[in-house]
This record gives sequence, C-alpha cells and structure tokens, in this order.
Amino acid sequence: MSASATGQASLSPAAVVTAIGGLYVAQSVIGGITWTGLPAVLRDQGLPLDHIGLLTLIALPWALKFLWSPAVERYRLPPAGRNRTGAIVLIGGLVSSAGLLAVAQLGPATFWPVVACLAVVAFAASTVDIACDGFAVQNLAGSNLGWGNAAQVGGAYLGSAIGGGLFLFLVDVHGWHAAVSAMASLLLLLGLPLLLGIAGRQREEMREHVPTLGAALRRPQIRRGLAASAIYVLAQKAALTMLGPFLVDAGLSLSTIGLVNGAGSMVLGVAAALAGGALVKWFGSGSVLVLALVLQAGSLFILSAFALSGIFPTGPLAAVAMLSSSGIMALGFVALYAQFMRWSDPRQAGVDFTLFQCMDALVSMAGGILAGYLAQHLGYGALFACAGVVALLAAPAIAMVSDRD
Repeated sequence: MSASATGQASLSPAAVVTAIGGLYVAQSVIGGITWTGLPAVLRDQGLPLDHIGLLTLIALPWALKFLWSPAVERYRLPPAGRNRTGAIVLIGGLVSSAGLLAVAQLGPATFWPVVACLAVVAFAASTVDIACDGFAVQNLAGSNLGWGNAAQVGGAYLGSAIGGGLFLFLVDVHGWHAAVSAMASLLLLLGLPLLLGIAGRQREEMREHVPTLGAALRRPQIRRGLAASAIYVLAQKAALTMLGPFLVDAGLSLSTIGLVNGAGSMVLGVAAALAGGALVKWFGSGSVLVLALVLQAGSLFILSAFALSGIFPTGPLAAVAMLSSSGIMALGFVALYAQFMRWSDPRQAGVDFTLFQCMDALVSMAGGILAGYLAQHLGYGALFACAGVVALLAAPAIAMVSDRD
C-alpha cells in the first residue's frame, strides 16, 4: 500500500494546521532574531554595516539543506512503518533551544562565536523545516492545501513579530540574556502541539517511492520553481536586510524598531497573507507576484528618498518600513509558496519544497552580503534605489515562469 492510500485522512485538517503552524512560528522566531533583531542590536553597538551583512552567512544551512533533505525524507517516510516527523521535531527543537541558550550566555559582543551557535541552530531548524513542509503537503492535499499555505505564511509573520519585534523590546528593557533565554523557552512550547497531538497518531504504512534529488530535478515544475524563487527573492528581499540598521541610523530606538517589526508582522503581515490568499484565488499566482513586486519597488524608492534627503520623520518612516517588510512581503510570498506547494510531489514533498527554499536562502544570503557592501560604500539611498529598479525589472520575468499549472 502506498503512502497516498493510507489512512492519513484520519488527521483532521485543523489539527494538522495547528501543529505545523506552531513549527512555522518557531522557525520564524529564529529567523527574526537572526536577520532582524540581531542586526539592529549590533548596529546599536556600532558594528560596521559590512560586518552586519555577514550575518546572512547563517542562512547557509537553509541554502544547503537540499543536500540532506532526501536522507531526512527517507528517515521520515521509511519503506514500512510510521511517519517519524515527531522524532525529527523533538531532536531539532532541543538542539535549537540549547543553541539559543548558548547565545544568551555569550552576549552579542562575541560576534563570531554567536554566529557559530546560530549556524548550529539554523542547521537544526532547517532540518525540522524539511520534515514540516513534507508533512504539510502530504496531509493537506487538495482543497486543504491553502490552509497549510496560510499556516506557513501566517506563522512566518507571527514568528518574525516575536523574533524581530518582541525580542528587540525585551533586549531594550530586560537585557540580552533574558531576551534570548525567553526565545529559547518559547521554541520548546511551540513544538508541543505536534509532539503531544498528531505525532502519536500516525498509522503503519508501506511506501514504494524512494525520495531522491534526481526524481525532483527531472520534473519541469521543479526547475520552473527554482527560477521563480531566485528571481522573486532577489527582487523582493535582498535590500531589506539593511532595513533594521537603516532605522537605527535614522534615529529610531531598538524598542521602537521592535514595535514596528512586531506590529507590522502581526497586523499587516497576517492581513496581507489573508488578502493574498483571496487574490491568488481570484486572479492567479502570477498576477499577485507581479503586483507585489511593483508595490515593493514603490516602497523602496520612498525609502531611498528618505535616505537621500536626510529627513527621517518617525511616523511616515515607520509606516513605509512596516508596509515594505511585512505587508507587501506577505502578499507576494503567499502566492509564491502556493506555487511551490502545487509543484511539489506529495511522495517526497520535503525534498521538492526544500529545493525551492534553498534557492530562496542562497539568493537571500548573497543578496544580504551585497546589500551590506552597497550600504556601507554607496549609502542607503543608492541601495534602496537600485533594489527598486531590480524589482521593476523582475516583474515581467516572474510573470513568465509562474502561474502555469
């Protein structure tokens, strides 16, 4: 009996969405700390922008996780037996929490040891993500797939609000050690819905398909998705690596930036994710992706104007920052991830979806380093202006590779 013929339907969609939603929030808490919270803290301590740009090296496990995704999927989906997603989540969660506790002890001044610990955390979290994505696509096929996409994007923005918003607020009020320790404890709590719920209700199965990278790369949908991911991420995300440092240099306090990130993710991000889901249903993924790129170009040009003028009114600047990093990003990534889920084979969804995410991480990492260099040597104004032009140029290219299925 194949995996698709088993009794996985006994898991209610609501239970699956709740469980994977907690995991997506946890992964995004880590990402929020690494790519939003920590850059602002380091800039507040006077670290140069080109050094802060090196933080994107922590994304390396996310960029390379496709290398071990087949092994993870073969372990998660053995030829005979129960689904082992719960075991992967438990081990990965413990390693991630331990790594954050080590970061809490080290303090942000020890740059390279903190980067090393966060790289270990990223490896554990990216491995859990392989299992989580595969589990979502496998158990939420057909009409329920949209709920999994909503959990993924909504969980990402809620986690970003915590890791990039609440974390900064806690650092400003209670200090580094207390803030990072609180995040480590939260990771364990977010894994409980899966570990105490659906993980123990998996049935015995027989599986004929063996997950491999070769099987994925032979499919044209995978190659199309890789192109879409590279184009979209470069245009939409790369320059935003420097948004936190830019707000610090514009005179905003860490607690204010934390509130901007938190409110943006929890309100604008979630609202835009819901709106994006409706727009994808009505107009298709390609149209929504192009719309998001055009809107992002506009917001980047406004940020460039602020930087070049040297005038930083807190209210308008915070509003544009929230719109760019939360609202527009959520709108577009709902459409992008909807494409990815449709292009993934449920028999090895952890491998297929991982390939798309690795391209995302690889381009984000390279783009972040380039953004840090440009901001350091040419200034924020030139960086945001160039990024806006790239977003406009990417719109017709993304339209060509998306929304065909």
